[in-house]
Amino acid sequence: MTVEPRFDELIHAPTRLSIVSLLTASEWAEFKYLRDQVGLTDSALSKQLTTLEEAGYVDIRKAFIGKRPRTSVRLSARGQHAFAGHVAALQEIVARAGMAVLPD
Repeated sequence: MTVEPRFDELIHAPTRLSIVSLLTASEWAEFKYLRDQVGLTDSALSKQLTTLEEAGYVDIRKAFIGKRPRTSVRLSARGQHAFAGHVAALQEIVARAGMAVLPD
């Protein structure tokens, strides 16, 4: 299956790009893991995840382990497709730049 290159402004923001790229490597990721890997506060990560969830790019699962809340996140099928298209668009940009002849 080929992916149509499509630059995605929502994913391109550095923090969201980091989050989405981490999520591509896992089925579900714990909130704490994402927070620590991306280096955000709980509230900043929550805001970014809400933005991604509203776009349909992530699924968020909330549960309790004993009395402690546990939040897990995964990339939805829509998010996977959007990320693949964004990566393809970036690859096209890089390939065009590689074709440019720079003066000596």
